[in-house]
Amino acid sequence: MDVRDDDQLNQLVGATVRALREKAGLSMRALAASAGVSQPFLSQVERGVSAPSMSTVYRLATALGVVPGDLLPTLPHDPVTVVRASEGQFLPVTERVEAARGRILMSQSDRMLELIEYRIEPGQYLEEWFESQGEMALYVVQGSLDVELEGHGSWRLHSRDLIYHPGLVRHRWLLVNDRPVQVLLVVGRPVQT
Repeated sequence: MDVRDDDQLNQLVGATVRALREKAGLSMRALAASAGVSQPFLSQVERGVSAPSMSTVYRLATALGVVPGDLLPTLPHDPVTVVRASEGQFLPVTERVEAARGRILMSQSDRMLELIEYRIEPGQYLEEWFESQGEMALYVVQGSLDVELEGHGSWRLHSRDLIYHPGLVRHRWLLVNDRPVQVLLVVGRPVQT
């Protein structure tokens, strides 16, 4: 499958969400309520009509007890993967028009890591709270960013700084100034026992 084919990708994501919901024994209404989305919107996602934003993927994954990458289809791959600068799936942080977008570099359910690159421009919406299964490391490639961890504090990160924390700690990012920021988010999947 060509990962740039949005319609086919939306259908695969929808089918995966539906399969995980049914496996968890949840009704569409129960999952929608738990994830904080409307049942009609969840229906559109499951049918492949609408694509969920990054925040919706995170909320659905949390409600289903999986990591966000588990909602994305597993594509056949070789042991070696190369993702070119023009490749990867782009997802907005939220459904808001002015939302920042992340480029998913690697997020397949059979991989131990998810990698998402963000280039955040001034004026883009970013301040959504997230939580997820697993562990997270955020590396600032360029610029400055405040990272707030609910109940733990706030840290200002600059180029080449890294912060690591459990994914289930609610967290959000805030731009520091009017300069773009480029970061790499690495999500480690929980160890299966």
